[in-house]
Amino acid sequence: MSQTPGGPDEPEEPENPFKGTPFEAFFGGFPIGGVGGGPGGMPDLSQIFGQIQSLLQPYDGPLNWDVAMDLARKVAASTPDPTPSQKQKDAVADAIQLADHWLEDTTSFPSGVKSATAWSKAEWLVNTLDAWKPLIEPVAASTASAMSGQLPEEMKAQMGPMIGFVGKAMGALYANQAGTGLGHLAGEVISVSDIGIPLAAPGQAALLPVNVEPFAEGLGVGTDDVLLYLALREAAHQRLFAGVPWLRDHVVSAVTDYARGVELNMEAMQQRIEEQMRGLDLSAMQDPSQLQNMFEEGMFEVPESPAQKVALERLEIALALVEGWVDEVVALATADRMPVAAQLQEAVRRRRAAGGPAEQTFATLVGLELRPRRLRDAAALWGSLRTRQGIEARDGVWMSPALLPTSADLDDPLGFREGAEAPDVDSIDFDAELKKLLDGDSDE
Repeated sequence: MSQTPGGPDEPEEPENPFKGTPFEAFFGGFPIGGVGGGPGGMPDLSQIFGQIQSLLQPYDGPLNWDVAMDLARKVAASTPDPTPSQKQKDAVADAIQLADHWLEDTTSFPSGVKSATAWSKAEWLVNTLDAWKPLIEPVAASTASAMSGQLPEEMKAQMGPMIGFVGKAMGALYANQAGTGLGHLAGEVISVSDIGIPLAAPGQAALLPVNVEPFAEGLGVGTDDVLLYLALREAAHQRLFAGVPWLRDHVVSAVTDYARGVELNMEAMQQRIEEQMRGLDLSAMQDPSQLQNMFEEGMFEVPESPAQKVALERLEIALALVEGWVDEVVALATADRMPVAAQLQEAVRRRRAAGGPAEQTFATLVGLELRPRRLRDAAALWGSLRTRQGIEARDGVWMSPALLPTSADLDDPLGFREGAEAPDVDSIDFDAELKKLLDGDSDE
C-alpha cells in the first residue's frame, strides 16, 4: 500500500547541500545527463560526479594545466598550423635584426633581443605557458576560495569532503576556460609581445607567420614591409621590458591584486545561474562542452568589487602606456624610412579596437577587459613629452612606477609634465624602487 506523500512512514527528503549557493540550480532538482532523481527530484550526486570525473583528474594548483593545454592544442589545431620553414625563420630573424638597428636612435633603452625566430601556434603555446600561469591561477584560486568562504558553516558540515571535490570541479571548469582561450589566442597572436607583455623567456623574440599572413591580407602592402613593421613592434616591446625590469612584475601584480579583490554576491550569482539554466539542455550535461558553454555565457561570472576596479584601472593604464610607447618609438623609427608605416599602424590599431588579442585576452582568461581608446591617448602623451623634453626624458619616466602617467594624465595627454623638469634619472635609486614595488609599498 502506497503512502501518502509526506506521510509518517515516508523518509524525510534530504536537503539539497548546495542550497543558497550558485550550485543549487546546477545540482538540485534537475535530471542531469540522464541521472535519475532521488526523493523530491533530488539527483544522485554520486552519479553526477561520476559523469564529470574525467574533468577531475588529480592535479596541483587551482586548475589542471594538463587538461588546459590539451584542449588548447586541440583548439589551435582546428585550423592549419604548419611548422615554420627555415626560410621563414631566417626572414623573421633578419627582420628583427634590422628593426633593432632602426630603433637605436629612437630610445635610450638598449636592445633586449637575445634570439629571434618564427613559431607555429603549437610552439607559441608551449613557450608561453610559464608566463600564463601567474596571470590565470590567482583569479581561479581566489574565485574558488571566495565561493567556499560564502558557504554557511552548517552546509560545510553537511558537505564534508565534498567541498574539496566541488573546488576541483571549479578548477576543471577554469581549465576548460583557459584551454579554450589560449587555443583561440594562438590562432590570433602575431608575435610574442602581441598582448602587451613578452610571454616568452626574456630576450626571446618571435613572430608567427601562420597568423601574419591573414593580418597582411587586403592591406595592399608588401610582405616584407608587413614583416618588418611587426618586427619593429616586437623589438620595441623587448627593449622596453628589458630596460624596465620592474614592468613585468608591475603588470602581473595588477592581475594578482584583481584576483585578491574577488567578492561574491551569492544571491545575485544564483539568480543569474537560474536564468541561464532555463535555456540550457541539461540532458546533455555529460558533455564537457556544456560546462565550457556555461563559462562562455557568463554563468559563473563574478561581478567586479571596488578593489578589483582599482586593480583593473592600474592594469589598463600600464598596458596602454606600454602599447602607446611602442607606437611612439616605431613611428619615430619609420618616419623617414617606411612610407606605409602609418597605414600599418592604423591596421594594428583597428585590429585592437575590433577586439584583437590585447583587448580580449584578459577578458577571456582573467576576467579583465581593456579599453582600446587609452592606447591612442598614451601614444600622444609619449610623443608630446619627447617633443618637449627629448627621448631620455620620455624614457626616464619608466625608471620608477611613481613617475608613470595616471588616468587623469591620459585624459590630457598633451599636458603631461607641462612646465615640469625632465625626471632626473641619475637620482633614482633603482634597487630601492624595485624593492618597494615587490613589497607592495609603491606610491601608485
